[in-house]
Amino acid sequence: MSIKQSIRFYNDREVRAVWNEEQSKWYFSIVDIVAAITNSPRPRVYWGTVKNRQKDTHAELYSKCIQLKLKSADGKHYATDCFAQEDITQVVKTLSSKNITAFLDWFTYSDNSIDGQSRKKAYTLFESGILDDMQVGTILSLQQIHAYLFGGLYDFAGQIRTKTIWKDGTLFCRAEYLRYNLEQIEQMPQTTFDEIVDKYVEMNIAHPFMEGNGRSTRLWLDLIFKSSIKQCVDWSQIDKKVYLQAMRLSTTDSSAIRELLRSAMTDQIHDREIFMKGIDYSYYYEQED
Repeated sequence: MSIKQSIRFYNDREVRAVWNEEQSKWYFSIVDIVAAITNSPRPRVYWGTVKNRQKDTHAELYSKCIQLKLKSADGKHYATDCFAQEDITQVVKTLSSKNITAFLDWFTYSDNSIDGQSRKKAYTLFESGILDDMQVGTILSLQQIHAYLFGGLYDFAGQIRTKTIWKDGTLFCRAEYLRYNLEQIEQMPQTTFDEIVDKYVEMNIAHPFMEGNGRSTRLWLDLIFKSSIKQCVDWSQIDKKVYLQAMRLSTTDSSAIRELLRSAMTDQIHDREIFMKGIDYSYYYEQED
């Protein structure tokens, strides 16, 4: 089975997911989900007890459990119980936790989910005046954007991460070097288009937050463009798959993302519709296909 591993974060807890290319579906580690919603110190034991107790009463559901070798914190791969995305809701409902509803809101991306609520917050930024008062291109301004988008949704909203993270095989800046790297990025020039893109690429590689980096950093990027060259990105002109591929390549070669952004620049920096479409596309980029 051809798979790629991703890591999601629910309330600062890792939830590993793998993509099955042949079946075109995501599988999620049920042990990680148990840890996230029960806060059990021994989630694997907790899950084993639940599975043994309920495998007869939920035989059809539990028969869908498969084992995949997932990378653990020690860098090794271990066989881990996983369920397909469409079965997770039913499995979670068989657990005993007061956090089930909150988890499912996040998992199913409903309007009550973190992304749903965060996008509503993002819409209000245009009229809020908050962006006008920020120190453009600074780490503080990026933290302020993140705090606004995710305040009340993530405990770590606006806070620089203290854990090392990776996604789809990409390892972002290690936590122990992150503060130093962010200081260096902040000092990068931002007077020309190329300088701004270089700064954006480096910030993406740093990935300063546990979650919500892309949505926050795209807003941060547009603020720099508007301030320095009186232009911004019309994100509706940029295809999702092309953008994501260009960003993946940018860790070693920024030419693709540079030309992609250049082709979508507009001088309509005060246009509300451009801003709103930008929010929609920014959040769309983060949705799994």
